[in-house]
Amino acid sequence: MAAIAEDGLAALTMAALAERLGTSGGHILYYFGSKDRLLLEALRWSEAALTEERRSLLARRTTADRKLDQFLELYLPRGPRDPRWTVWIELWARTTGEGPLRAAQEELDRGWQADLVTLLARGAAQGRFAVPEAEIPDRADMLLALLDGLSTRVVLNQHGTDRAAALRTARTAAHRLVGA
Repeated sequence: MAAIAEDGLAALTMAALAERLGTSGGHILYYFGSKDRLLLEALRWSEAALTEERRSLLARRTTADRKLDQFLELYLPRGPRDPRWTVWIELWARTTGEGPLRAAQEELDRGWQADLVTLLARGAAQGRFAVPEAEIPDRADMLLALLDGLSTRVVLNQHGTDRAAALRTARTAAHRLVGA
C-alpha cells in the first residue's frame, strides 16, 4: 500500500516493488498476476482490518451518537496521501467499466453501507436519531457520499481541507442527516 501511495500505481513497477520487498518481480507477478490484482489485494487487506474495527465499534456499549462519531473517525483518512485512501482513489480510477475491480469495489462499499445502516437503525430504535426507518438506507448512502468527497479532498490536500476540518464537517452533516 505504501508503495502504491507514494508514486501511484502507474509509476510502480513490479521490479521496483520486488526490490523493496526483497523478492523477485517474477514472484510478485506470479502471485498477483497484474497490477490491478495487486491493487485489489492491497485494498482487501486494508479493508479486512477496518471491517474488524467497524464490527468492534458496533458492539461497543456506548451511545449511538458516540458510535456515529467513531464511525466517521474510522472512515476519514489520517491526512494527505493516506495510503489506504490513495489505494481507493487508484481503484476508483480503474473501475469505470464492469469487471472484477468494479465488483470488488461494490462489495467493499456494501460492507461500509451495511454497517452504517445497522448503526443508524439501532440509534433510531433507541430514540437517539430522528430518522424514519424507511429512510435509513438513503441517509446512510448520502453520508457515505459526503465522506467520500471529504476524504478525497483530505488525501489530495485540496481546498485547505485537513482531517480536523473534514471531521467537523462530517459530524455536522451526519447529525443533521439523522436528527441527532
